[in-house]
Amino acid sequence: MKRKMIAALLATVLALSVSACGKEAADTGDTAETTTIRVGFCPGPYSDMWKTAIAPQLEEKGYTFDYIEFSDYVQPNNALANNEIDANLFQHSTYLKNFSTEHGLDLSLVTEVPTAGMGIWSNTTSSLEELKDGATVTIPNDETNQARGLRVLETAGLITLKEGTDKSKAIPEDIDQNPHNLEIVPTEAAQLPRTLDSADLAVINGNFAISAGLDFSAALYQEVLEEGYVNVIAVRTADLESQFAIDIKEAATNDTFKEIIEDPSGIFSTFQKPVGW
Repeated sequence: MKRKMIAALLATVLALSVSACGKEAADTGDTAETTTIRVGFCPGPYSDMWKTAIAPQLEEKGYTFDYIEFSDYVQPNNALANNEIDANLFQHSTYLKNFSTEHGLDLSLVTEVPTAGMGIWSNTTSSLEELKDGATVTIPNDETNQARGLRVLETAGLITLKEGTDKSKAIPEDIDQNPHNLEIVPTEAAQLPRTLDSADLAVINGNFAISAGLDFSAALYQEVLEEGYVNVIAVRTADLESQFAIDIKEAATNDTFKEIIEDPSGIFSTFQKPVGW
């Protein structure tokens, strides 16, 4: 009996010692677990923006990253909603809102980031003034960016949209005046750079243009971004107040981030900045 009591006492003392050691280690950060954030992108500069201007700051806080690149604008939000990734950076807030509503997804933006706008490129003409009648023009085929592409054509002076048209949802049938008799061909956004081999003009999203190596200085027209068309970092709404989302927002809005973006030797300095930048 005495031996059993001694053994029990020793076990209790050992347990308390281990507990005390564990508490001390936690207090000093020795047992802190590294948090891995899975981030999704589409082809283009935004993965570079994250890796260059955001990730190093978060790595100092103990985060690591898994990066997933998607080939289109549909997969990144579905993957986020399905908990296959934790954040994505590829879309503007209007697309995020419309896609989430259409597909019943509960996603929210964390913050806006500097963005490369759409442009109009051509391999067959050197200016819009020289555009031939009946020219073929490719634009994105998803609802949000198709309407945006039509607005770009309108502001470039190539078409007008019918009075009363909701320009955020415009489709080719909403074109009023088309003095060059342009043939508008909606095409998957990621494929637009390739259409330059066959189309006369292509209205291309900035990320896909950069991914394809197109020179913005060679664009025949560059979009001035409207409110709601600056790209955003998105997470599941349930994670919006989580520590990792808070840390992402801080890293993507502070002076360190801005200095990297505004570096004239980098590709991001010409990107259009969010309101309040």
